[in-house]
Amino acid sequence: MPYLPDGRPLQIVLNPLGVPSRMNIGQVLEVHLGLAASKLGWHVATPVFDGATEEDIEKCLEMAGFSPDGKITLRDGRTGEEFDNRVTVGYMYMLKLAHLVDDKIHARSTGPYSLVTQQPLGGKAQFGGQRFGEMEVWAIEAYGAAHMLQELLTVKSDDVVGRVKTYEAIVKGENIPEPGVPESFKVLIKELQSLCLDVKVLTDDKQEIAIKEDIEDDLEEMQETMESVEGIFPPSPQEDVVYEETEDNEDMMDEDMDISSLMDEDMKVDVDFGLDDDLNGFDDFEE
Repeated sequence: MPYLPDGRPLQIVLNPLGVPSRMNIGQVLEVHLGLAASKLGWHVATPVFDGATEEDIEKCLEMAGFSPDGKITLRDGRTGEEFDNRVTVGYMYMLKLAHLVDDKIHARSTGPYSLVTQQPLGGKAQFGGQRFGEMEVWAIEAYGAAHMLQELLTVKSDDVVGRVKTYEAIVKGENIPEPGVPESFKVLIKELQSLCLDVKVLTDDKQEIAIKEDIEDDLEEMQETMESVEGIFPPSPQEDVVYEETEDNEDMMDEDMDISSLMDEDMKVDVDFGLDDDLNGFDDFEE
């Protein structure tokens, strides 16, 4: 670590670019005042809006024998040579936040999907997928990576049948088939139909492409696909919730009771993006 002229090493080094972006100029003033107070042996308490001014801090630094700008010449901890520019050094309070990599690491291949959009849920707590938003789509478009973008917005997201066929192709070692229509596009069609605007998808030779509007049709095709995979199936987007019957809940649960009626809306789905995102790109993909 860099060290002071008297040989004391610094404990923490911060990037100055982290100050203006957070609009926290107070931490710089705190460092200056803390340096002077440490040298003078003072205990300083300065209110937020009615505390020490910059002029007061400069006077305190001069009283302590420091430069009014609060900067000190440091030496490189590796070579012992002085740095070209003087550096702001001082004392400040710093709290460690409980953000640890071990708590944040997360990965997923397949998992739960939103009931409305059929896109992967968001967040580690829900075993969700990696969000791929508008700006990420723009970045891939800028690189011209069309096939990658198509994969991210279909079979890795809400192409219900396509992702099952992709899983089947991977298991069987075959080529991945062409993707289908993502569910969020079907949702967009329904939203436009609610405004009395019909949408038809046409081929180059003006032939209309039939779009299955009922997910039950997709589920039948998915079932046929999954049956061809030898005992290895991806989780179904309509997978039933299974409760293990115990002494605590056997009185509450009835065999004919609809499980979904016991779940709050918050428990059922957590849609990962807003309505506007439907118009700008399909957002989530699973990685």
